[in-house]
Amino acid sequence: MDKPKSTKLEVIIPAYRMHTQTFLSVLSGISEVDAKKRIDGRTNHIIWMAGNFVNVRYGIANILGLEETDPYNDLFYMGKTLDEQFQYPTLADLIASFHKISPKVYRSLLAVNDEQLSELFRIGMNIPFVTEDKLNFIGMCIGRQDYLGGQMALMRRILNYSSMSYGVDDKITY
Repeated sequence: MDKPKSTKLEVIIPAYRMHTQTFLSVLSGISEVDAKKRIDGRTNHIIWMAGNFVNVRYGIANILGLEETDPYNDLFYMGKTLDEQFQYPTLADLIASFHKISPKVYRSLLAVNDEQLSELFRIGMNIPFVTEDKLNFIGMCIGRQDYLGGQMALMRRILNYSSMSYGVDDKITY
């Protein structure tokens, strides 16, 4: 495994890489038609969940100093509410965007140092036990991706797809 400059990220790096595997696995074989389905009009659809997942990676990129813009930011930033009147991207579009940003974020996670991670970063959640710094923002992003991965896995089963595979593709190094 690659070694991060900051020992504070030794737990984050494997989680980030596993999220890469999970994201691709949970979406494997899902049709574009099924990816737009909602359950009883009450759930987000897989497209929205996948888009928010990718948007979170762009969020990490931005706080690490990468000048990258999510092409679908207007649809997904800060978990923006799903609106069926919007024209959402396809799964293929989101996966392409995921592959574009993910290796860049991974390299930045390996390169960031403790001083940079401790820089103030206003999250705006006003939680008394969470220091609003870059490290905690990254941690919250990892948590968000856990949540979204689980939601997509559940939707996968509800839509009558087989359970996602937990196999790892060794060729994906981010």
